[in-house]
Amino acid sequence: MLWRNITPQLLEALRDRPVVLLHGPRQAGKSTLARSLADGGYPAEYLSLDDAPTFAAASSDPPGFIAKRRGPVILDEIQRVPDLFLAIKADVDRARRPGRFLLTGSAHVLLLPRLADALPGRMEILSLWPFSQGELETVREGFPDAVFEAELPHLPQADAILADLWGRIVRGGFPEVQQMAPAHRREAWFAAYITTVLQREVRDLAHIAGLAEMPRLLSLLGARAGGLLNVADLSSQMGVPWMTLQRYLVLLEKTFLVQLIPAWSGNIGKRLLKAPKLILADPGLTAYLLGADEDRLAAERTPYGGLVESFVATELLKQATWSRTRPGLFHFRAAGGQEVDFVLEDRRGRLVGIEVKSRATVSADDFKWLRALRDAVGARFVRGIVLYTGRDALPFGDRLHALPLSALWRLGAGPGPPEPPRERPPATIREPARRLRPRRPHRRIRRSA
Repeated sequence: MLWRNITPQLLEALRDRPVVLLHGPRQAGKSTLARSLADGGYPAEYLSLDDAPTFAAASSDPPGFIAKRRGPVILDEIQRVPDLFLAIKADVDRARRPGRFLLTGSAHVLLLPRLADALPGRMEILSLWPFSQGELETVREGFPDAVFEAELPHLPQADAILADLWGRIVRGGFPEVQQMAPAHRREAWFAAYITTVLQREVRDLAHIAGLAEMPRLLSLLGARAGGLLNVADLSSQMGVPWMTLQRYLVLLEKTFLVQLIPAWSGNIGKRLLKAPKLILADPGLTAYLLGADEDRLAAERTPYGGLVESFVATELLKQATWSRTRPGLFHFRAAGGQEVDFVLEDRRGRLVGIEVKSRATVSADDFKWLRALRDAVGARFVRGIVLYTGRDALPFGDRLHALPLSALWRLGAGPGPPEPPRERPPATIREPARRLRPRRPHRRIRRSA
């Protein structure tokens, strides 16, 4: 099992919060990570609600099911029995112990009001996405933290990434896909994945049978990945009423298939009025929906600029879950036509603008909208970055830099699994046993008579 970079944050949350929810796309590795904790430093009972007897017991008597759980417990796929949330709330209110429940779910609990309101102040929510590029290379990325530093860390010259980029994109980050070398096997996996999520997860959340338009809608969204979401245009193209289509989009968000990157504006109230940028949860899934393999991407680069943007966006979202800075991810588009692909904003309101280019050369003209953003926000602008597929890190004027696209997982990166802590954590939560160094055997001291 590859190390997941969010593991320290997950263990930290279990040390002081009674309930921790780990949610994210189906097949992203949530169950595997939860099981590894149960087998290692988090001694908890593991129960999956995908198991028919467990599901039946939990759904027939949620309070009784929870009352029988004496020690820490992992409940996998918690969204399948929503009534468990109220039972967990009652149990936590009776005895508030850290690490009592670790929940995993393939539905976005913040978009499910009944569940989001069930455990306010009692539950910490963490997101687990498919593997990041750093996790695949056993490093812990630090790009979001590094770009907010006063000085960028040194970045050695990179190998040209263009030839490797398409392979990274079509594989995506789903753990099971990484072992599939033939392209047709990956395509079969993505086809089955879409069918499973749409037929099971979406229908369970919608509580209706008639969702025949969903596969077609998902394909259209894949074709528009990296662009602005225009619901009215989609409604017209599909012949589906606007309100119905809006509901379908919410369902796709709830199951993490679709992610919407909000617009950035200096006026926070206006951010909700501007069109969001659309991406899918995984670039490999997007490439599958486009019918694009490595050869096609290499030969027809121009039509797939949005796919490269989606790749960058998903990497930024993944790293934000474990970064110290924890920036928000936005896009910027002004009425005058100025457009910046992505904007990172930290809690102090400082900004980093990012432009994405799928070519191996960069020019001053590629920075024109970053310069416009810099001049508009003044001192809040930390730096502007153009990510491109070349090899060199180059300065382009005041707070402007061109960086190889591989800087996403190389800039500010550290080694993979961190060293175990010197002090034992409180309660029953320990670091995973596989990370502990073996003790030296004690020597027996023979006493003289």
